[in-house]
Amino acid sequence: MKRNLLVSIVLLVVIVLAACTSAEDTKTSGEAKTFKIGMANFSQCCPYFIGMNDSVVDEAKAYSNVTIVSTDANGDAAKFQSDIEDLIAQGIDGIIVSGAWLEQAPAALDELNKAGIPTVLVDRLFTTGAAQSYTSYIGPDNFTIGVQDGEYIAERIGGKGVVVELRGGPADNSIGLNRSKGVNSVLEKYPDIKVVIAPDFGGWSADGGIALMEDLLASNPKIDAVFCENDSMCLGAQKAIADAGRSDEMFLCGVDGENAALEAIMNKTNYACTGLNNSDQIGRAAFHRLMAILAGGTPDKDTFLPSPIITIENVIKFYNPEGAF
Repeated sequence: MKRNLLVSIVLLVVIVLAACTSAEDTKTSGEAKTFKIGMANFSQCCPYFIGMNDSVVDEAKAYSNVTIVSTDANGDAAKFQSDIEDLIAQGIDGIIVSGAWLEQAPAALDELNKAGIPTVLVDRLFTTGAAQSYTSYIGPDNFTIGVQDGEYIAERIGGKGVVVELRGGPADNSIGLNRSKGVNSVLEKYPDIKVVIAPDFGGWSADGGIALMEDLLASNPKIDAVFCENDSMCLGAQKAIADAGRSDEMFLCGVDGENAALEAIMNKTNYACTGLNNSDQIGRAAFHRLMAILAGGTPDKDTFLPSPIITIENVIKFYNPEGAF
């Protein structure tokens, strides 16, 4: 499986650490310790979040003494809180928390902290509530990803034209906001670039991208580029553009590195770029981060994974047809 080199090195280090500790445990106890790990998901609505969960489950298969217990709150904050409480009651040794678009940290993070249960956050750093009650975070630098997309767009359209933007929502979503802020920090430097922001949110889904793009196509007779806060919406937007017969008029740039988006880039369609934020990669890195903590390691509080821009020039290095995302 092709992986980013840096992440592969990180995984190798934590595997060695975990193996050394396991070996020591075996010498003293005569048998390997068993671990029950929780995977608390705020939502499994979209390929990105499904891929995050599946990568953790898949990576754990290499360890016969590790059990993963996954939950899905279906986007319900109260259920998310309850799910984490249930995992604590089940006697988990550690937990990976995927908060999706939730900004308010569940109070259960404090309960995990008080119980001494290591907590690894993936993708989402909560902005309010029990925001600091976690052991370690692994995810992307969303503002930088946006800047990269913005620079690509501005250069490709020669500093002038119409750029439309599709946002995932809700209005306080810091991940989406940081991506759009990154893009606009570049585009605003060009007085001849007009930015048109979709008035509604696309809910991070392909269907949402289709609906938003259909409205933008109807209200904008000329569009040069499309930026979406994630690949799923951009894939939907691409379909709407094709259905309208306007594929040659504009190109699209998204975020995440979803396989379907990488295939569209490889096939030289009008899907031109995306920023790497691969949930498969993040999930696997988070699993090994948690295993290293359980083995006695002391990790950095926050780890921002490299998020290079992906275009036709380098897409083959990041495409993995067997990936979970």
